Amino acid sequence: MHPITLARFDALAAYCRLGPAMGSIEEHSWYESEDGRLLALVLRDLTDGDYQAVFLARDHVERFRWIHGTEFFDTPEGAIAALYEQAPELLVRLECERCQGDEPALAVDFFTLQVPPNRLHPHFAILRSGEGYSPARELIMAMMRWHDDIDGNYVEQFQSTAFDARLLELYVFAMLVENGFVVRRQGAAPDFLANDGHGELAIEVTTVNPTVERGQVVPCPDPVTSEETTAYLKQYIPIKFGSALFSKLRRRYWELPHVAGKPLLFAIQDFHAPQSMIRARTGLGIYLYAYDHEWSHDVEGRLVIEPRRITEHRWSNKVIPSGFFDQEGAEHVSAVLFNNSATLTKFNRMGFVAGFGSRRVQMVRTGTALNLDPNAAEPLRFKTAVDEDYRESWSEGLDIFHNPRALHPLDPRHFPTAMHHHLQGDGQVLSRKLVEGFHPLGSMTSIVVPMNDDAAG
Repeated sequence: MHPITLARFDALAAYCRLGPAMGSIEEHSWYESEDGRLLALVLRDLTDGDYQAVFLARDHVERFRWIHGTEFFDTPEGAIAALYEQAPELLVRLECERCQGDEPALAVDFFTLQVPPNRLHPHFAILRSGEGYSPARELIMAMMRWHDDIDGNYVEQFQSTAFDARLLELYVFAMLVENGFVVRRQGAAPDFLANDGHGELAIEVTTVNPTVERGQVVPCPDPVTSEETTAYLKQYIPIKFGSALFSKLRRRYWELPHVAGKPLLFAIQDFHAPQSMIRARTGLGIYLYAYDHEWSHDVEGRLVIEPRRITEHRWSNKVIPSGFFDQEGAEHVSAVLFNNSATLTKFNRMGFVAGFGSRRVQMVRTGTALNLDPNAAEPLRFKTAVDEDYRESWSEGLDIFHNPRALHPLDPRHFPTAMHHHLQGDGQVLSRKLVEGFHPLGSMTSIVVPMNDDAAG
């Protein structure tokens, strides 16, 4: 057994944690056997203050789960010594120990092909075989064992027609687990029910997709001038978000018995064009709250923001009302979740940090981030190598837009590291994090494998 990072342990086994029950336990250190078949961690009981080593192994469908715990000790050193002493014996009889008795018949496998090669989504094809995306592939292979395919078509769609949407579901699952939720499904919708001990949430996932007419993708606008860019951000993008969100609103999930009375969240990502999610955040906020904001500096250099009410969004012959949260029935939606970096490259960065994939992969992330200077009108720019010192979480970059009319408001403490946005009575939007930290507004990641380059956005 050798020590490993929390990032690697989480990537392999975070999904088996007991959610709210973990509140009485503090994790001290994490370990992995040389052959990767056995994990261990040292825990501290916060009630009694004593320490125990716990072992996990893959069950018969390859999910890491508890198989053995040592006695309790007064010091972490005692638990660590017992861990090293007992691990060899467990490895010898691991085939018997790992059986849990409640496994499904077959292990979930996203990568065994269920569709012909000519129908593969191009992003899935490069994820499945490209060395540049091997960190994401191995990370997803660990996560997929915990997937519960209620519809029965997840894998087929992940490989072909709905790769982006299905990947976003996987991101939301990982983000919920990271925030201490126990995740479950009930029926075909919504996508998740999640409980962190403070209450249960219902989450439905949706995506903004390319416009298709008569079976053909309609090219999206390619703005050149500043006026064209403004119209694209404040008219076209809100219309795209409006189509996706309004379609979900019409499903009336709050009438389902297992959703009624719970906060209902819509998680959304923009995939209508390559790199569209980098610029979508502004248009989403305008559409949700029906307010645009113009800024200037006063004579003393202080930032002044003027809210301006918006009634509609217009692009060509398409017109929709602004203000999703003002729509009939939207009072049942507690908040909308958006993360500009919830894409395949985030999985690749997270996988690399966890020690997955080819070590030949080199990544550099560049982008803009929130500027904490209250008088700053421009974001900070950053450029960083994804290496052994790089750190990232699933919640990094998460924006939560709260509905001011929500019948069941979302408690921000469910997601302490997210950026929470609240519309004020004067049209201003109060944005804050319960736990301060880096908040990217948009980024791109270049991926290079020496002598065999892969390009990524």
